[in-house]
Amino acid sequence: MPDRPVALRALEDADLDVFFEQQQDPEARHMAAFTAADPRDRAAFDAHWDRLRSDPRVEIRTVLHAGRVAGHVIRFPQDGQLEVTYWIGREHWGKRIATRALEELLRELPERPVRARVVHDNVASLRVLEKCGFRAVGRDRGFANARGEDVDERILRLD
Repeated sequence: MPDRPVALRALEDADLDVFFEQQQDPEARHMAAFTAADPRDRAAFDAHWDRLRSDPRVEIRTVLHAGRVAGHVIRFPQDGQLEVTYWIGREHWGKRIATRALEELLRELPERPVRARVVHDNVASLRVLEKCGFRAVGRDRGFANARGEDVDERILRLD
């Protein structure tokens, strides 16, 4: 399979419909773990994205793969530090899209350090972060809506 291009662009309103549909996938929610309490609640989803979009400190990019919306990557302030997060729809997994999207965001927004958090058993996401230069700096434990229980979390940082 030829390598397909990955690109980032500004969030457009229509992207939210794709993101909402992607979060309906139970396997993707399980892997992300820290998700909305009720992924079917479109009003809560829209309110969440309205808050993100209205905060000038939050940088949101839509991830495109071969011209299609594949997910999103976001940099945001959390507890006085910068953090990144991303979501790639399951139909796009295993194609290096998350890695390439995160690399691009980090090139575009070079301020460091930046943290990331990932549930301990999401090996694919841990590998994405490591490929992008993140290193483990700590652990945490918190309630994961998608799993209905407290789970271990890894904290990584890119200096």
